Amino acid sequence: MLFVLAGLAWLLNSQWPYRYKKVKPMLESVFASHIEFGKYRRIYFPNPGFEADHLTLRRDTAPNLPPVGSIEHVRVEGRWLDLLLLRKRVQRVEADGLHVVIPPVGSEANHQDFPKGSAADFAGPTMKVGELDIYNALLDLMRTDGQRYSFPIWRLVMTNVHRGDEVGFRLKMRNAVPMGDIEAEGKLGPLRPDDLGQSPVSGHFTFTGVRLQDVGALRGVLQSRGDFHGALGGIEVEGSGDVPDFAVGDGQSKHVRATAQVAVNALNGDVTLHAVDLHTGATDVLAKGAIAGSPATTDLDIMVRRGRAEDLLQPFMRSRAPVTGPVQLHSAAHLAPAAAGRKFLERLTMSGHFDIPQEKITNRQTAKSLTAFSERAQGGHEPTQDVSEDQPQPISSLTGDVTIRDGVAHAKALTFELPGAAAHLSGDFDLRNQHADLTGDLRMQADLSHAATGFKSILLKPFAPFFHKKHAGADVPIRVTGAPHRYRVSQNVLK
Repeated sequence: MLFVLAGLAWLLNSQWPYRYKKVKPMLESVFASHIEFGKYRRIYFPNPGFEADHLTLRRDTAPNLPPVGSIEHVRVEGRWLDLLLLRKRVQRVEADGLHVVIPPVGSEANHQDFPKGSAADFAGPTMKVGELDIYNALLDLMRTDGQRYSFPIWRLVMTNVHRGDEVGFRLKMRNAVPMGDIEAEGKLGPLRPDDLGQSPVSGHFTFTGVRLQDVGALRGVLQSRGDFHGALGGIEVEGSGDVPDFAVGDGQSKHVRATAQVAVNALNGDVTLHAVDLHTGATDVLAKGAIAGSPATTDLDIMVRRGRAEDLLQPFMRSRAPVTGPVQLHSAAHLAPAAAGRKFLERLTMSGHFDIPQEKITNRQTAKSLTAFSERAQGGHEPTQDVSEDQPQPISSLTGDVTIRDGVAHAKALTFELPGAAAHLSGDFDLRNQHADLTGDLRMQADLSHAATGFKSILLKPFAPFFHKKHAGADVPIRVTGAPHRYRVSQNVLK
């Protein structure tokens, strides 16, 4: 009996998998790093294993460079049955306080930490790990300006961690910019060390409490969910989102819902937008494009086939949208990378064409003035009926080409039409303070004297022939200037 016990003790000691010389390479394969231990001790009950404190992580392919991370505490547990049956298997690995620092993408330090061929480090351990549980972790992605994007990872649980096998995962973390909470669950692998971008991945996610104010001048809180599948180099994502209080700058809140089909490159963060459908009020905005590079730039193609002007303008306006009515537009947009001191509108460049065929003026006094002018431009008299502020009537149309740069909309060939008259304008509209400065020509069916009333009309009678066009009425140079509630239309002949 003593010989049997002695033989069993010798066998366990010789095959004990939790010796330092066996533990170290096993952990290095799990974390794809060269590891230095602070403290190490074996544990035997209730399960065999070990604990270690103050671990330092270095790249396998660059062990002499500064460490890429650290772990405060690690606990590894097996099962006595696996040990007795000589199975190469670890039941559970816990890592508390993992901290990883990644140098800026494209930097020399990043190339040193992740040289060509280092993807083989991420192939996974040869000893199967039933469950890898990482909690209280922090991932820091360094930026070229010395700042960092920090991603707290509250919990990451991976199951069936083994080289060449598919891994299950559950994740709870916080995104850096825009800040929001991510939960995801799915499957990853088998990993392809020769080409990580071809490693398959699938699952579903939620992205909630997303603070849009972290992105330029946007405001609101996004809630979203969706599914994903594909490979790490091109993950196809289908999702939906809801922002009950979307606005830009000091604009009014608007409820926005969205569905999206996008592709995400998990290796460099590039995003391709196959189709994004935004719905607000009675308006659908269709967009496609890309968010790519480091720092990231955004390029979008935007189209509204059937929409409402007030739905599009309200998120930008402090007060009521100045016009309402059906709208169509097609535009290309470019958003430059975020930089210190540069606001959202200063980073935005847009160019496109829009058409509001049945415009309604929401300001009661402005609408009344335009209606009266329209009557005179047709050769008639001013209307006596008041204009309703609650239900403004279609009195004009607006169409043209606009380019937005540095917060200013530059209008080219802008056409403003109302019964009896048409204005062709070019100039600027400052989106930051809504100040206008436009010049052009006003063409009327009636002669010049109908553009004014009373004594001014009598004074203009002698000048009417000079502004008369063949088969038309007057053609008058005009200028539109001012800010909201103080817009002014001036006739150059009266200056």
